[in-house]
Amino acid sequence: MAKPKTIYSCTECGGQSPKWQGQCPHCNAWNTLVESVAETASNNRFATLAGVNAERGQVLQLSKVKTQDIPRQPTGIGEFDRVLGGGLVSGGVVLIGGDPGIGKSTMLLQALCAISASSSVLYVSGEESPQQIAMRANRLTLDTHDVKLLAEIELEKILATLGHEKPQVAVIDSIQTVYSAALTSAPGSVAQVRECAAHLTRFAKSTGTTIVLVGHVTKEGALAGPRVLEHMVDTVLYFEGDTHSSFRLIRAVKNRFGAVNEIGVFAMTEKGLREVTNPSAMFLSTHSSNVPGSCVMVTQEGTRPLLVEIQALVDEAHMNPKRLSVGLEQNRLAMLLAVLHRHAGIACFDQDVFINAVGGVKIDEPGADLAVLLAIVSSLRNKPLPTKHVVFGEVGLAGEVRPVQRGQERLKEAAKLGFTHAIIPKGNKPKQKIDGMEIIAVDRVEQAVEAMRG
Repeated sequence: MAKPKTIYSCTECGGQSPKWQGQCPHCNAWNTLVESVAETASNNRFATLAGVNAERGQVLQLSKVKTQDIPRQPTGIGEFDRVLGGGLVSGGVVLIGGDPGIGKSTMLLQALCAISASSSVLYVSGEESPQQIAMRANRLTLDTHDVKLLAEIELEKILATLGHEKPQVAVIDSIQTVYSAALTSAPGSVAQVRECAAHLTRFAKSTGTTIVLVGHVTKEGALAGPRVLEHMVDTVLYFEGDTHSSFRLIRAVKNRFGAVNEIGVFAMTEKGLREVTNPSAMFLSTHSSNVPGSCVMVTQEGTRPLLVEIQALVDEAHMNPKRLSVGLEQNRLAMLLAVLHRHAGIACFDQDVFINAVGGVKIDEPGADLAVLLAIVSSLRNKPLPTKHVVFGEVGLAGEVRPVQRGQERLKEAAKLGFTHAIIPKGNKPKQKIDGMEIIAVDRVEQAVEAMRG
């Protein structure tokens, strides 16, 4: 049987070319032509006319559509279930990406072994041999009696095996190694990743099999391959953390069956990934005494409040002042320094400023603004913040301190961990007193700087 013809489409303008070229002949963009399968011409000469010889689709009234709770398949790993929204969904497609060696295969093997006790599972490996996977399972002392394994990278064979075995959960490790014989490009190319993911997604929806795809990431940390890959799947998870550290984070950035921005916290041990029941403890340094430049904030990751220590180091600049931020947005740091100078009269134009979020956590929300400013002031003045203080709040360009979401939950989490004072926006001041917590509500940056003096 002859292979389908392939064409090369431009990702910028959509123009097509019969062969690959470095420059698109239509829009002159460079390196934008990717391989795809050419569509066959229809035998119906009137097929291009809308509505001709086509059956009418069924139109439903949205208010009359019946809804029901989606059944979940627990993975046996509580933190993983939290990020998924309660567990795996029948027919769902999950894409999980992360740096090499971060622990993706380890966690999925642990999950499959736990699921195999009640459901049929299949592990499809395109990167490791069966012997390597068996060695990892033995090292982790996992019960693999009911786990089926397939070492294959050809899509057609994988789909045939899935159709024969009919597993309830299947893991494809990884999607970048899978190739389809219908395309001539190498595994991992844009066309191969897109086509293979589309076929696997179609199989999951038609059979009810839950498929978990493991994806590679680029050096910038984004998922490798076409952006449409993230649009096709139901859930996108990122495995984060420093490979030199034992802590790992799983973050949901897309979830059609649950909340986004949820995180799961793990610790890598000799026996695999272990859940961290008190994640706030890993983001707080254990100083023997208060140190300048350290400020504890309460951030909100999905439905979970976390206490994170923000560290600042302000030092005299010998040449051009440096601005470096790890775990927080660097452009926002420059804006906060300008606000601090304009509205609090504290200048850092001749100082190097370094900001770090302890534990390797990445904070995207603006609720860290006030903690960053107070940590900078503490380091600049070489004076530590008062004991057992937590801070959160967004800072505007006019110097105002704005409220953030879920302020009550943040304060309760801080009180539960023994903190007794909080500097927060006035809009987040609770109506009822929280036991053991003294609230200092401010609406201006200069008031917060004054309050930190204790």
